Amino acid sequence: MSVAIRIQQVSKRFGTVQALDGVDLDIQQGEFFGLLGPNGAGKTTLISALAGLTRADGGKISVMGHDVQTDYRAARRQLGVVPQELVFDPFFSVRETLKIQSGYFGIDGNDDWIDEILENLDLTSKANANMRTLSGGMKRRVLVAQALVHRPPVIVLDEPTAGVDVELRQTLWRFIRRLNEDGHTIVLTTHYLEEAESLCTRIAMLKAGRIVALDTTASLLRSFSTHTLRLRTNGSLPAALVAGSGQSGGWWSLPFDRFDEVEPLLAKIRAVGCVIDDLEIGKPDLEEVFVRVMQGQGRNP
Repeated sequence: MSVAIRIQQVSKRFGTVQALDGVDLDIQQGEFFGLLGPNGAGKTTLISALAGLTRADGGKISVMGHDVQTDYRAARRQLGVVPQELVFDPFFSVRETLKIQSGYFGIDGNDDWIDEILENLDLTSKANANMRTLSGGMKRRVLVAQALVHRPPVIVLDEPTAGVDVELRQTLWRFIRRLNEDGHTIVLTTHYLEEAESLCTRIAMLKAGRIVALDTTASLLRSFSTHTLRLRTNGSLPAALVAGSGQSGGWWSLPFDRFDEVEPLLAKIRAVGCVIDDLEIGKPDLEEVFVRVMQGQGRNP
């Protein structure tokens, strides 16, 4: 598999803040890749450097083999970026905005593709509406459309669903999944960890400008998270179980790794005369992984 994005020892400092500190990362063509981290971790700085909007102090970045500094125009044509901020020109309609964006890449006569984008993002009815009349959610859809007009093989989505409704999320992810299935490389940053868990096949976690975890989503879940047996009882748990459990809102939470551990746990509870009033089994989730990694339990990637 060929490399879509190559990031080699990239560093960037803003005054006394080390935003990026020797980031090394390869993202393969066709991947749906997640880039996660708390606020201030360096995600947006890395994306800005990738798009050529910020010049890294050290290291190299290439997109589809084109260096973002020495071969900027070629690298930028390979990349579509959906930024966090709602940036738009208030003097044009949606369709005019997309045609102007196409012109930046020297593309003309792509009306059919623009129509397809509008349809897939539920923007057809707003095609001739002025940008300043749109709601925040509609403006964010247009940002996505702008990133796609030149058919880039690599698409970067920086918090694309922040503050938008459920309908837009579902519409956007259907379209992005289809693009990924067609071979486009997708890079996603999001604070909605359930999105990253369901969409991304591989994930990197940034903290203080460094990658502190990098693996497939499935492997991260196996390595850092556990299943949880949650139950309510009419009495106290055996002392041997209390030490390794947590309690909240009348529910006990008992961690376990394999399903064959569940029956022995239940047998110990029954042995002391406890009656189980309710019971749930919770699956490992990315939120638990994220918290544990950020607390310093990450592995060296």
